Amino acid sequence: MSELLNVVWGALAAWFFVGLFLGIARRRGWGQTVRKDGPQTHLVKQGTPTMGGAPFVVALLFVWVLNHIQTGLTEVKPQEVVLLLSIVLMGIIGLIDDYLIVRSKLTGAAERGGLMARYKIALQIVVGLAFGIASARLAHPTTMDWVFWFDLLFNTFVMVGAVNAFNFTDGVDGLCAGVTLIIILPLIGVSPVVAIMAGCIVGYLWYNWKPASIFMGDVGSHALGALAAGAYILYDHTWLLPIAAVVPVMEILSVALQVAYFRQTGGKRIFKMTPIHHHFELSGWQEGKVAGRFFAITAIFTALAWGLFGKAQ
Repeated sequence: MSELLNVVWGALAAWFFVGLFLGIARRRGWGQTVRKDGPQTHLVKQGTPTMGGAPFVVALLFVWVLNHIQTGLTEVKPQEVVLLLSIVLMGIIGLIDDYLIVRSKLTGAAERGGLMARYKIALQIVVGLAFGIASARLAHPTTMDWVFWFDLLFNTFVMVGAVNAFNFTDGVDGLCAGVTLIIILPLIGVSPVVAIMAGCIVGYLWYNWKPASIFMGDVGSHALGALAAGAYILYDHTWLLPIAAVVPVMEILSVALQVAYFRQTGGKRIFKMTPIHHHFELSGWQEGKVAGRFFAITAIFTALAWGLFGKAQ
């Protein structure tokens, strides 16, 4: 029952905070900059308010704090603290990137702005390493053998990889949020943070469903990537993540393959455009069809992961 209440309170809080933020963003002109080389149907989205991930992360924190005002932190599992901090810190990295992009647009800068890729990945690795250390220590509280160091490095890799994979998944109305919601559903009864964030995603989707009134920005996709990776790792389901998160894996692999093939062949492409959801759009699929089919794929593979392999863990 408490898990369901967390979902409900998360949804209501996110609905309120995202709506409040949307009004502020519209007045201040915090609009999205759309790629001119992308699908032409996306050009109408130019100026749509962005950074919508910030208020749903605030909603997560708000509900989580409310849950523990009376009981304090004595009953909080350390996994929950690590997960919450990972979501917030990765979200802050995305927020810095979003802020710089919006500022460059408002000041009329010639460049799109944003956090330079090498700085962004460096910050992601720092947060990823902190998560890797914390998660490995929770799994191996008394030892520092080779398994501890393997877990530390592997968990860092999974966290950084997931953040970037979910970031690439953001690009079609409702896609990243909907895919994440399906992936985390099996863990709602295990983790209060996951339950609250599931509700927050629902509250955010009220405004993000096509046609989107607001975009989550990097702050949102970074936070959701940290949520999925952190929850699966901290609750000992790491090996189920790449199966359940087949769509984000497919998105990041499409980018890597496109870049490698482009460089090796002197300019040829495998896909019409990456991440791969844009390839399907340019192939004639409407946004709603892309999102709906990717949701169906995610649901099938999440059920497959938990139904066939989850019992073996």
